[in-house]
Amino acid sequence: MGQDIVDGPHEVVLAEPRGFCAGVDRAIEIVERALKKFGAPIYVRHEIVHNTYVVNDLKAKGAIFIEDLAEVPPGATLVFSAHGVSQAVRQEARQRGFSVFDATCPLVTKVHVEVAKLHKDGYDFIMIGHKGHPEVEGTMGQLDDGIYLVEDVADVEGLVLPQTERIAVVTQTTLSVDDAAEILAAVKRRFPSVREPKKQDICYATQNRQDAVKVLAPSVDVVIVVGSPTSSNSNRLQELAERLGTPAYMVDQPDDLKAEWLDGKRRVGLTAGASAPEILVQQVIERLRSLGAVSVRSLPGVAESVHFPLPMGLGDRSMAGIG
Repeated sequence: MGQDIVDGPHEVVLAEPRGFCAGVDRAIEIVERALKKFGAPIYVRHEIVHNTYVVNDLKAKGAIFIEDLAEVPPGATLVFSAHGVSQAVRQEARQRGFSVFDATCPLVTKVHVEVAKLHKDGYDFIMIGHKGHPEVEGTMGQLDDGIYLVEDVADVEGLVLPQTERIAVVTQTTLSVDDAAEILAAVKRRFPSVREPKKQDICYATQNRQDAVKVLAPSVDVVIVVGSPTSSNSNRLQELAERLGTPAYMVDQPDDLKAEWLDGKRRVGLTAGASAPEILVQQVIERLRSLGAVSVRSLPGVAESVHFPLPMGLGDRSMAGIG
């Protein structure tokens, strides 16, 4: 398909950083170690991370992905996904007697802890995020009430709160940094005394990958984002490139890449969402080579060294039979 591009890609420019973040690495490792230690099947509530390749790979190893805990047999081992879960889900898992390993990203857990702490001090919350996203459902589900979702500036303007003395704002960790800043500014205009997190909730990896696209997009003719349609942070990378004036497309797998996207595009920018594995990036590079690309280079970028420890019972010591 499309091998007859008249004026196709010549150079592939890779964003740095791209692909897996520490939270995704940890979540996948939790499932793989649980499978190794306890044997298949291991049940996982929701996709462990939003990537088709990763989910299918873990299914092949014996993971079973479910949405409803009623699908999990008594006494089974259950993993919570990287997006986090509500208190109601935690309580149900305890009542059903599952052996639970929590793969919630520690940066999401930090938001949950902040919500619980400030709630005790009498705060209500405004959450900036996307309705229906599992991370948003998990964070809002830390409380029975008193937490209100806004998706855009218009939502902020229409917000009616029972009290305005003690309000705090929290954010989905995978949002567009620029969009979140715009919505937060609207929140502060309407509620000047609102309490912000000491450090913004948008995670380091989301920020770094968006910053890398801000460098990449202006220097190329088209941007390809490796990521699944369900991945919030991957979608934000595509939107950001387009906002910067560069055509951008998202591919879940190399075969999704359409030759016509590249016609007349000599320099192709390539990045990957935080839940997309590097093996897919390399496969997309091979596909681009088959369409005419002859060189590949990486842009300089932030080197990430964040690492999150595994839960008790799955760490190196316990796997060696010491812990």
